[in-house]
Amino acid sequence: MTDYQQPQQPYYPPQPPRPPYDPTQPVTTEPGTTIWPSGGHVPPPVGPPAAGPAHAAPEPRRRAKRGVGLLAAVAIAAAAVGGGTATLVQQLTADDTARASGVSGTNVSASSKGTVAGVAEAVSPSIVEISATSTSGKSTGSGVIITGDGEIVTNNHVISGASEIGVQLSNGKSYAAKVVGTDPDKDLALIKLEGASGLKAATLGDSDDVKVGDQVVAIGSPEGLTGTVTSGIVSALDRDVTVAKDEGQDQQRQQQYDPRQGWPFEFGGQQFNGDTGSSKTTYKAIQTDASLNPGNSGGALINMNGEIIGINSAMYSPSASSGSSAGSVGLGFAIPVDTLKADLDNLRSGDAN
Repeated sequence: MTDYQQPQQPYYPPQPPRPPYDPTQPVTTEPGTTIWPSGGHVPPPVGPPAAGPAHAAPEPRRRAKRGVGLLAAVAIAAAAVGGGTATLVQQLTADDTARASGVSGTNVSASSKGTVAGVAEAVSPSIVEISATSTSGKSTGSGVIITGDGEIVTNNHVISGASEIGVQLSNGKSYAAKVVGTDPDKDLALIKLEGASGLKAATLGDSDDVKVGDQVVAIGSPEGLTGTVTSGIVSALDRDVTVAKDEGQDQQRQQQYDPRQGWPFEFGGQQFNGDTGSSKTTYKAIQTDASLNPGNSGGALINMNGEIIGINSAMYSPSASSGSSAGSVGLGFAIPVDTLKADLDNLRSGDAN
């Protein structure tokens, strides 16, 4: 009987186990840009594709798409982060600018810029009511704080001849004040509060930039109504307004006029609100239709950035004897702030008297 021999099997030496994924390789998309993928998305090797059967060729292409998709996602994420960073920087810069502008004066905040409410909120703390007592009685006017320690600008005719001056702030706090300097020729005066500090000073603007039609706000204390806000436009520029100097004996005579008719002034050869007398002065004024009434004298005419462009000084008010009701009819005048700035050193030194 012939023995049956089982055919021998070929011998295969043991092989090391294959790793679950190919070693990670960098993908260079362009010179200077290298991305290391993570997870199970493996990009194709950088060198030429390995030889293999034709049916295996699409696999590297699919993997390449994954690598490109990953690159696009990284680029989009970077763009989103970059945009967010730029926005954050802009916000921080805007906040710093707003804080810096709010320290020095009465500039209107960005959110309220261009509104009467924004101007009123920013500037009202810098406008005061002035009560001047003399032998002839008591008069009321307004003033503008220009320094944190209590320097206040007003009209000369508000405080001229006063033996006692009282000032009330917008928050109701009261101070005594003394006269530092006066300029009857320009109808300007500078007074100083006693013992004041940390006050909010107004920002003085540039009246040369004012144009007819510009919107303006007036703040003052007409008829003793502290902090009254009115608005209007600039009606005209360079009006020659003549007012009484209120000096010497003229001062005693001027006190006899009815204060409800406003301060006497002349314009265009005509006298309004009474006789200005023999001692008078003329200045170039800003005309406005913002409502002004007795007590607004010395207050502020303000642009929409919260800057003082004029000191309200005269208004036309029909007298009761003329058959019209006394009050504002839209003819008000203000001393340009540039006139004040040019005169400020003299007022502080007392040389303007």
